[in-house]
Formats: sequence, structure tokens, C-alpha cells
Amino acid sequence: MGISALTPPPHAEDIVETLLEFPDNRLLIDLCGEYDRNLAQIEHQMGVHILRKGNRLAVIGDKGTREQAAAVLEGLYARLEAGRGISAGDIEGAIRMGHPVLENPRGEQIEMFTPGSVELRTRKKPIEPRTEAQKAYVANLFAHELGFGIGPAGTGKTSLAVAAGVTMFIGGMVERIVLSRPAVEAGERLGFLPGDMKEKVDPYMQPLYDALNDFLPAKQVQKLMEEKRIEIAPLAFMRGRTLSNAFVVLDEAQNATTMQMKMFLTRLGEGSRMVITGDRTQVDLPRGVVSGLADAERILKGVKGVSFNYFTARDVVRHPLVARIIEAYERSEAQG
Repeated sequence: MGISALTPPPHAEDIVETLLEFPDNRLLIDLCGEYDRNLAQIEHQMGVHILRKGNRLAVIGDKGTREQAAAVLEGLYARLEAGRGISAGDIEGAIRMGHPVLENPRGEQIEMFTPGSVELRTRKKPIEPRTEAQKAYVANLFAHELGFGIGPAGTGKTSLAVAAGVTMFIGGMVERIVLSRPAVEAGERLGFLPGDMKEKVDPYMQPLYDALNDFLPAKQVQKLMEEKRIEIAPLAFMRGRTLSNAFVVLDEAQNATTMQMKMFLTRLGEGSRMVITGDRTQVDLPRGVVSGLADAERILKGVKGVSFNYFTARDVVRHPLVARIIEAYERSEAQG
């Protein structure tokens, strides 16, 4: 049995609470969270009050807000009914996404566990978009051969791209995963770092290793890398190759030159998909060198098979302070 909202009496428009009934008390306990912390998070972020009355929750507030909060509670309860847990991030995502609407983007490997909630299946955990921009981005990764994800740090561009690649790899849609970054020096010269070239470059590639390890067991990652079914390499190492039947990600693409970007884009082989991610505000190229990301954005707009998705500070899914930091910098830059 699911959730049922109690039938409102006459003149319901004058009532300032919405009552929701939850048939399973065990799931209701999980919905509320330890010491009602889940309810407290919803109250704080949505500006409502939530009172527990037996197996019911009363949502108190203005009509529009309480209806939205009720929809969030319904979605989270449905998640629990499907056997899934609830974290603070899941609540944040439910609030950002609003009431889910049934939508099934192209691609067999995108699965649904509640209406409208897109889920990527990886070996370690399922991954869900937590904003509408992320949802559209994931849909486009499956619907287009080449996708761009452009926006500030913390918006999930790289993480979702790698998760999509792992999902396609597990599902047999691609035979390998190739992850790359331009090895541009950002304040510290690689030549002065200790070790051989691999040891110099690996720390710069670490975010890509981290993303993979989030979605695949470490031993499996190591084995797949030994078998060359997963590759992580600097952008310069892509020259002269044709990447067929692969899911290819170029991260930090704002630091690729125009020539490097053209070289990388033309590596795309039969049966492959490619994702380009970058942040136009964090270019580390020498002064006067044009970013290949900006150039590709200008040249490829409207090309069939290519999608562009944009993120803003509202899509930041790290600590909420990160979004406020990004917004503060944007205001400062706008003021000159």
C-alpha cells in the first residue's frame, strides 16, 4: 500500500495543513529519520513545519510550499517502499527535483525505481541526478554520441559522466572506458615534481581515479586497467588513436587548446560515445591562448548528434557552502 492524502473537508482552501497517511510504521520511522532529522531537513530547506500524528504527517505552511513538501515526502516514502535508503543528499535531491513526473529517456541502461527518477546502475551503488539540469544531462548522455557538460565545480558533470560510462560498460553497450584530462600546470610546474612521467601525471589524474573507485570495486578497477579495458591518460596521449566501442570522457576541457580539442573530438570511433566536461571560469591556459572548450561550443552548436548541457551554482551537490562561494565569485566578476 502506498501513501494516501486524507480527503479534505469543505472549505479546505482555508486549512493551513496537509495530512499524509503512511500505512507502514517501520517505513515511516525511516522516513522521519533518527531524532526526526529527515523531517527537520525538509522543514529547514522548504520553510514548512511537519508534525507527526500516529501514522500521519501534518505538513503546515502556505498552500504551494506545503504541497511541494508533501510531494517530497511521498517521493521519499516511495523510495523506501522500493527498498532504498534515504540520506541527506537524497532529501536534497528530492527537494531540488520537486514532485517526480514519469519520464524515460532513451537507453536501456537507465532504470527507474520511482516515477521519473533516473538511476544509473554501477557495481557499488546506484546514482541518481539531483537537479533538473543533471537529469537532462544524463538523458542526453544516452541519447547523443557526443555530449558537453559545462558549469562550475561541484555540479556533478564528471561524476555523472563516469557513472554513465560504468553503466554502459556493465550493460555491454561499450567495451571499454577511456578517461582523459589535459595535463595543464595550474600553479605548480610538473617538471619540478618528483618521479617519472607517470608519477608526475597521476596526481593530476586522481579525480578520475576517485570517480571510478566510487562506482567500481578497487580490485575490479585495477584488473580492468591491467586489461586496458579502462584507461586513464593525459590528453596528449590520445593523439593518433581511434577510440572505437568506448565511452570516452575528457574532463577539465577548458584547459585544452583549440588544436587539442579538435584532435580529441576526431578520435571518436564506431560504437563510441564521448563526453566533454569543463568550467569556463577555471581556465589555466597561458594568457592569450584560446580555450578549446569555448571554441568547440561555438563551432558545434546545432550539429546533429551533439548535445550541450549547462549547470549553475543551483546545481552544486557538494556542501551548500560551495554554491554560495560560486555565487559570490560570480557577483564579484559581474561587478568587474
